[in-house]
Formats: sequence, C-alpha cells, structure tokens
Amino acid sequence: MPSPPPQRRFAVLIDADNVSAKALEGLLAEVANYGTAMVKRIYGDWTTPSLNSWKPMLLEHAIQPIQQFRYTTGKNATDSALIIDAMDLLYEGKLDGFCLVSSDSDFTRLASRIREEGLMVIGFGERKTPRAFVTACDRFVHTDILRGARRASADDDDDPRSRGETLPIDTQLLDLLRWAVERSDDEEGWADLGTVGAKVMAQQPDFDARSYGHGKLSSLVEATEAFDIERETSKNGRVDILIRSKPQKKRRTRARR
Repeated sequence: MPSPPPQRRFAVLIDADNVSAKALEGLLAEVANYGTAMVKRIYGDWTTPSLNSWKPMLLEHAIQPIQQFRYTTGKNATDSALIIDAMDLLYEGKLDGFCLVSSDSDFTRLASRIREEGLMVIGFGERKTPRAFVTACDRFVHTDILRGARRASADDDDDPRSRGETLPIDTQLLDLLRWAVERSDDEEGWADLGTVGAKVMAQQPDFDARSYGHGKLSSLVEATEAFDIERETSKNGRVDILIRSKPQKKRRTRARR
C-alpha cells in the first residue's frame, strides 16, 4: 500500500496586535487544510491588557508567545520581531511555507521575499487588510469567514462582511468567473472547475466561496445561474465538474426618435 504524500510544513506567525483572538480556532483548522503547522509563534507586548484575550488560547494550542516591548510610541516593534524570525526560519530551509497572520501592510515585502524563494505564503487578516499585502500572498483568507469567527471590533460596523453577512453575487464576480473559464476551456467551451478555481485564485488571492455564503466553488457557480454544469464520473469514482458560460443576454436599447 503506497504511503500518503508528505504534508507541507508551515510556520504560523501571528501579529497579535492586528488580528482578533476569536478567529484562532478556525484559523488553525484552515492551516490544517494546507499542511502541518510545525512552528506556531505569536508576537506582541504581553504586558498590555489589550492582549489578554489571547492568553488562555496559547497553552491550549501550543503557541509560543514572543514578548516584544514597545520601546517608543507610534513604532511597532512587533512587526520587526516577526520579520526577523521569519527570515531566520526561511534560511534554515526546513519549511515549505508560511502563514502570516496580520491585517498590516508592513508584511507585504516579507510575503514577496518568501515567495521569491519558492515557498508558499498564506495570509490571514481582516477585511480592512490593505490590498498590497493581500496580493503579495499566494492565498489570503479573511478571518471573518473562519469557523467560530466573530466581529473583531465595532470599528467595522459599516462593513456588512465584518458582521458575518454574505457578499452579493454581482457583475464583478461573474466577470471574474467568465474570465477564468475563457482561459481554461476546450474547443466546445467546457472548462474543468478545478482549473477555473486555480485561475481565479491566481488573479484574486482572497477569493473564497464562503464569502458568498457557499461552502464550495461548485455551489457558488451553480447559484450564479450563469454557467452550464456537467458532472462526469471517472472509472475510479472521481467526479469531475465541467462548466461552460451561458450566452449573455443582450441589453435592449431604446431607439432614438
């Protein structure tokens, strides 16, 4: 019996100042979908009351707290400590990827540098995360869609997504899906859903069907009613899903008199 393929080894580095502790359980479950968290560290000034919500979870999930005092007001020493550790781990060469947990754009260059070495970077952060950091990652997961995640602060009350509400199926989503199908289809216009999903993720790292209230991409695509869907079962029992864009209805223009 063949042995299972080796799991990817990840370092999970958490910026405690910029992510809510309420997302931790779902975050670690998400990491497990990609591989094994070999290193788990969280950075912050643990002498401050603002980090008290993290403390009960550290022992339970075997996360190593890294103390970083705030030497001056307005300067984030936590970011520097996390970046230095990340580079040390990168050069040790024992990992396959990094999970950078923060909503801070200061880690944009770090994510790019790690990817330059051929390692995978998964980012985790709130909806307010700057676009530069999101696109610097191979994959970016918004923490509000994770299991058990709740609204992190009242500052996001104006954003319905931070309240756990789903995003609408709009023209921007449809255009993105149609674009991915066009670049993956055969002569008859059919495209493998897995390939379509990979194209979408490459174009938009934070794309996630869960943001639209669907657990899988296939369910989201079906809900759009903009694609034909076929399911083919192979000899080994695997179900392949193929999709094809339906013809778009032309808008009627009123004739000028």
